[in-house]
Amino acid sequence: MTDQPEVAIARWPGQAPSLQDGLADLLTSYHLQTQAEKGEAVAGVDGLPYRYRVEITDPRIVFADDIVLLALRGDTAVGCLVVTAPVDGRSEVKRLWTAPAFRGRGIASSLVGAALAHAAEIGVSAVRLSVWKWREDAIALYERLGFTVTQSWDERDQLVCMERAI
Repeated sequence: MTDQPEVAIARWPGQAPSLQDGLADLLTSYHLQTQAEKGEAVAGVDGLPYRYRVEITDPRIVFADDIVLLALRGDTAVGCLVVTAPVDGRSEVKRLWTAPAFRGRGIASSLVGAALAHAAEIGVSAVRLSVWKWREDAIALYERLGFTVTQSWDERDQLVCMERAI
């Protein structure tokens, strides 16, 4: 595919504002969609729980120790993923999102691939993630990429925990 967006690594602090703005838009879509899927739809960012609002309004603080990956098409951010700083030899993948207009083009796979490559570079032993059980397409993607369901580390109902050795 010649139109596949590049995956850019954005490290805070010091990231260009245009990428931060693109990240905020992607995180907004992610959190609003997730709230709706939980049956707790809200009209806008102000209705989101504080922990999600702050990710959108101040990602440099929330993700200060993490790596944020953005898939870009030109100067436009079309997908994102956060790789947390390692804890006990593991990193976690969070906030994987592709803008709906760009789905089906391998963006999510590219982002996860870049996350796994980063994890290998920094020497973590495994990458883990959690995903809502109704996100069947995401679960299938993670399984194709070598993740397997594991014992839950999160008490929230309907959350599937997965892990992949590096």
